[in-house]
Amino acid sequence: MTLLNDLTGAPPGMSPRALLLRLAAIGAVVGTTAGAFAAAGGWLSPGRLTPARVVDRFEQVNGPHPGFRRNHAKGLCVAGTFTGNGAGLRLSRAGVFPAGRVTPVEGRVALAGGQPYAADAGATVRSLALRFRLPDGEEWRTGVNNIPVFPVRTPEDFYEQLRAAQPDPATGKPDPERLKAFFAAHPESAKAAALIKARMVTSGFADSTYWSLNAFRFVAADGNTRAVRWAFVPDGISAPETAAQAAQGDKNYLFDALAAQLRQGPQRWHLVVTLAQAEDPTADATRPWPAEREAMDLGTLTLTEATPEAAGNCRDINFDPLVLPDGIAPSDDPLLSARSAAYAQSFTRRAGEAKTPSAVTDGPHRGAGL
Repeated sequence: MTLLNDLTGAPPGMSPRALLLRLAAIGAVVGTTAGAFAAAGGWLSPGRLTPARVVDRFEQVNGPHPGFRRNHAKGLCVAGTFTGNGAGLRLSRAGVFPAGRVTPVEGRVALAGGQPYAADAGATVRSLALRFRLPDGEEWRTGVNNIPVFPVRTPEDFYEQLRAAQPDPATGKPDPERLKAFFAAHPESAKAAALIKARMVTSGFADSTYWSLNAFRFVAADGNTRAVRWAFVPDGISAPETAAQAAQGDKNYLFDALAAQLRQGPQRWHLVVTLAQAEDPTADATRPWPAEREAMDLGTLTLTEATPEAAGNCRDINFDPLVLPDGIAPSDDPLLSARSAAYAQSFTRRAGEAKTPSAVTDGPHRGAGL
């Protein structure tokens, strides 16, 4: 038993049943991840897109930044809890959903892109990555973004989009003709881009809604499954960003504002799950589900602190979207396995690289010139 505890990372004294559940969960994750690596890695189909090629493309677009994530490079660690309200038990047997269950959460807020010292900009996609530590050693990791749909449908399309959106060295902006050609060849991406552009850009991280974009499956205690997407919806009222915010001269104004808000008190979001109908697409993240679909509030995420990235905290967590507890499973969305494999590739590269300080600290202006 001691050997099994060591191999699984289970705490001493865990019951045999709990240990077996943990082994089963690990086996499921390993099996799923192995399949993801084989498929997205191109090992089953030589010549196809690989995680290494995706990460190489990020490096080509953004330049080399050793030690940082290849996307969402600029970030700040956050921590708090999730409290279930019991409603989720109708849909999922995951240990995070019982009424009153308080689950520790650690995470990271970030901006899309591979430039770790770029100035904050309101239009840049904001992300919230979370790791829930469930009972019996299970984990749920998820990365959500403040856009209602994803710009592309497949990993191959994403690879092409990175190339199309690469800034021209002469202008610092993407080539309009190259973008035009991409959208002409991918009309679904043109529709998604319009939806993304039409969203309200809020005043900061704290009043942003973050969507899962990809579909997942909830598995209930009786084995019934339901396709879902989820969002973290702010508890308070959202306000649009003002021109004065971006003009204040603080390169880290979005991160500094969140850190200041957390020092004043907790920030909260509701986990709202949307239930799919049979006709709703689960393999195409560019397409929203109808607004009239049933939505359920399953509990409250409460963030209480922010910490600059450093050794041992969120900087060293791989927020792999396929690390899922019993009761939550992947859908058929091809982006999920590709994300998992590319995240692993990026994590492996930066793990072996020397680290430099983050541009983001927990106070206004400090570190802004790094």
